[in-house]
Amino acid sequence: MDEDFAAFAEAALPGLLRYGYALAGNPHDAADLVQTALERVGSRWSRVVARSGDPHAYVRRTMANLHVSFWRRRRRENVVAVVPDEAVAGEFDRVEHEPLWRALAGLPAKQRAVLVLRYYEDLSEAEIADVLGVSRGTVKSHASRAMSTLRAHLDSLAGKGAQ
Repeated sequence: MDEDFAAFAEAALPGLLRYGYALAGNPHDAADLVQTALERVGSRWSRVVARSGDPHAYVRRTMANLHVSFWRRRRRENVVAVVPDEAVAGEFDRVEHEPLWRALAGLPAKQRAVLVLRYYEDLSEAEIADVLGVSRGTVKSHASRAMSTLRAHLDSLAGKGAQ
């Protein structure tokens, strides 16, 4: 079974990294997300294959759940004793200032996961519901809210650009 998992991981890695990047917003967190998900799935590979029938969907669902959990933990405030005098210059990200990417990154994690699975991974509503472990209705409502938020954000940018 170890060879089966290794073959699966090697074949699925590029797609999982792209999916992780779309979820997390940067390549470093995406790689951590993929690694953690593959560690969890690899440790119970035979059960995953036997029960799920679709290990790709299982791994994507694991990644989405890990991302939401990570986001909830990271959202907590970090209190420091002394405020730094200067802002730390971050690494340049090509898409960081792209309006659509910024709007997508500003969505709640589950809404972003639904859009990524729908429009990036090209999954159906039923497949997304299975990956995220929610109902099809929840997928539809998350997609609707996310698209409304994106439209409003981009419309406001277009209005500012026209002035």
